[in-house]
Amino acid sequence: MTPLRLGYLYGLGAYLLWGFFPLYFKLLQPAGPLEILAHRIVWSMVFVTLLLAALRNIGFLRALARRPRALAGIAAAAVLIAINWGTYIYGVNSERVVETALGYFINPLVSVLLGVTVLRERLRPAQWLALGIGAAAVGVLTVDYGRLPWLALTLAVSFAGYGLVKKQLGLPAAEGLFVESAVLALPALGYLGWLATAGGLRFGHVSAGHTALLVLAGAATAIPLLFFAGAANRLPLTALGMLQYVAPILQLGCGVLIFHEPMPPARLAGFALVWLALVVFTTDALRHARAAHRARRAAAPADLALAAPDSSP
Repeated sequence: MTPLRLGYLYGLGAYLLWGFFPLYFKLLQPAGPLEILAHRIVWSMVFVTLLLAALRNIGFLRALARRPRALAGIAAAAVLIAINWGTYIYGVNSERVVETALGYFINPLVSVLLGVTVLRERLRPAQWLALGIGAAAVGVLTVDYGRLPWLALTLAVSFAGYGLVKKQLGLPAAEGLFVESAVLALPALGYLGWLATAGGLRFGHVSAGHTALLVLAGAATAIPLLFFAGAANRLPLTALGMLQYVAPILQLGCGVLIFHEPMPPARLAGFALVWLALVVFTTDALRHARAAHRARRAAAPADLALAAPDSSP
């Protein structure tokens, strides 16, 4: 199997798993969102610890301990991903799966906005147009909901911020998830201990199947992240960008077709504007990538000519 084909399989695997997450997190009720989040953190750390031990790759911690700025960045990434996970779990278990899907649809636009505001990147006209259409979509959805779609915006901003920090850190997926989970594990264990003392802990008190599903939240978190890392190492960025829409499409399908959440005309119009913004954004990205590829191919013969030895007498 070629690396490119393997990259597509890894990418599809990651986004398919993320797309069906609403079905999984619904099964974790009657545990509350914070208890589910705490278990997700703790069991993620356990799963990745076992994985790294099997790969004999624990030694990276010594090198990381000598990089205080990297440790601060990991702490920031851990807080952002905890906000994202907790908001997502709350959205799914409060029957707002459609709004969670909206968050991941607008995530690419928020990432572009962060590029402008944080990294001082310059946008092309089509990217500004996509951002403008996205802002209009948020306005339409605000009117429809009677409030800002804060849950979707929180998901989009937290995940875009997490991606920005991770890009700057450059840690591999398993190692990064281990350290992030380790940062969050103590508060998570403290919360579970308090919940047990207060008599509100559901873990071990519902059924054996429910307990097993809470434990498996660690693997369910880590496996798609590892798949994503495998895809990112093998696929062009444009291909990975196209694949990312698989997850929110599936989440939207879960919300509307399986959980029967409402989709009134005004909400559908807001989503249509989001999709239009993504079409403009993606078309521009593909056009720019093709132009850059043609420029590299055109430059290659000249580079070879410059590198060739002089055979003149």
